[in-house]
Amino acid sequence: MLGFTALELARIQFGFTISFHIIFPAITIGLASYLTVLEILWLSTKREVYRDLYHFWVKIFAVSFGMGVVSGLVMAYQFGTNWSYFSDFAGSITGPLLAYEVLTAFFLEAGFLGVMLFGWHRVGPRMHLMSTAMVAVGTLISASWIIASNSWMQTPQGFEIIDGRAVPTDWIAVIFNPSFPYRLIHMSIAAYLATALLVVGSAAWHLLRGNNNTSIKKMFSMGLWMLVLVAPLQAVVGDLHGLNTLEYQPVKLAAIEGHWENKTNGEGVPLILIGWPDMEREETRYKIEIPHLGSLLLTGTWDGPIPALKDFPPEDRPNSTIVFWSFRIMVGLGLCMILMGIWGAVLRWRGKLWSNRAFQKFAVLMWPTGLIAILAGWYTTEIGRQPWTVYGIFRTADSVSNHSAGQLGFTLLLFIVVYIAIFGTGTAYLFRLVQKGPVPFEGRQTEEGGVGQEQTPMRPISAAKKSDRDDAPDPDERDK
Repeated sequence: MLGFTALELARIQFGFTISFHIIFPAITIGLASYLTVLEILWLSTKREVYRDLYHFWVKIFAVSFGMGVVSGLVMAYQFGTNWSYFSDFAGSITGPLLAYEVLTAFFLEAGFLGVMLFGWHRVGPRMHLMSTAMVAVGTLISASWIIASNSWMQTPQGFEIIDGRAVPTDWIAVIFNPSFPYRLIHMSIAAYLATALLVVGSAAWHLLRGNNNTSIKKMFSMGLWMLVLVAPLQAVVGDLHGLNTLEYQPVKLAAIEGHWENKTNGEGVPLILIGWPDMEREETRYKIEIPHLGSLLLTGTWDGPIPALKDFPPEDRPNSTIVFWSFRIMVGLGLCMILMGIWGAVLRWRGKLWSNRAFQKFAVLMWPTGLIAILAGWYTTEIGRQPWTVYGIFRTADSVSNHSAGQLGFTLLLFIVVYIAIFGTGTAYLFRLVQKGPVPFEGRQTEEGGVGQEQTPMRPISAAKKSDRDDAPDPDERDK
């Protein structure tokens, strides 16, 4: 299909489906924690603004959660259909890790999700808060197991190869592999940042249209507090993650930096700001660089060398052209997030946070950047691991199933059509929910809810008021 090999099409298909999947869990991770905070504030202050925001964002959470589950099922099936040799090689490690996710995170979420979504007036307030908190904990546990599995593929340890298969010998080493803590924290913060930008962007959209009620202002303010506190922290964690990559995946770092060879005269390694790594010519063309800064950032010395792409055989090098730019997109958007947080803090200090339309327009433009940065980061991580599925142990070319390019091309086109139809509709519905904005919650029950309060009936006819039912004609009389 279009000159692509079966291996390339299998990778494109997996990349396409995971790009859809990763967005929705990231939103649910951030929103679940945000909803927990909102409910705590509601119960502790009884300010209706927190209750209204909770009922607004819980709808968006529910839709995102559902789309995340659906897209996740497709990901699991692909391991068996398109990557059967990888599953045969590493299944005794990756399989149990995914099973642990189901046994812990999925069961926890399934047990409390229904109470969270439908139990506002059916259980007591403390029980409902615990349900929301347990769902939030479940999303983080789920992320932990997925990151543990993927991190083992990046920095494998705690196993032996027996009869051509990776067999675990130390589960603690498998789970807590060298890159796991950095990647888990980095991904979790990225989810919180993406959620904060969604909250701020939606609030800014309403502010620009004159909808400046208390709920809109409150979520605008809360999102900006998260941004100003967490965006700089993400930069620190990202730097630590980069140093971990330098130690355990040096060729990936060389590709990210577009660094081909070290000078023999000890000039040090420059930091290339922009350029075009040319894999055929083995050089980075049109580059703009800052002398010595690469050495300073990565080695802490003025002229320290770092791994170069030419230190590795061509067949072991990832595509530097892609990861060079995906990394810079991620970092560039991260710097914009830091700038946005600082700008918002200055406006708050000057008392102009609600009136500065330039900042609000910038916030609207920034709302998808958290998700874009997550995708760029994942492309950097996964493409930078190539040509390995398990880094340094098992190659991607040996992992793919025996399918023809035509078969994979057909299923890829089918995925594209179905995904656009399903997730396009879901995303459009999310936009409609955001456009409506938070409204005062109009529950018929008392705010405390719980046992003994008026309940939503199981039978739809019972939802009618008693007086309305009394006014209806008697069925026997009507028949006469």
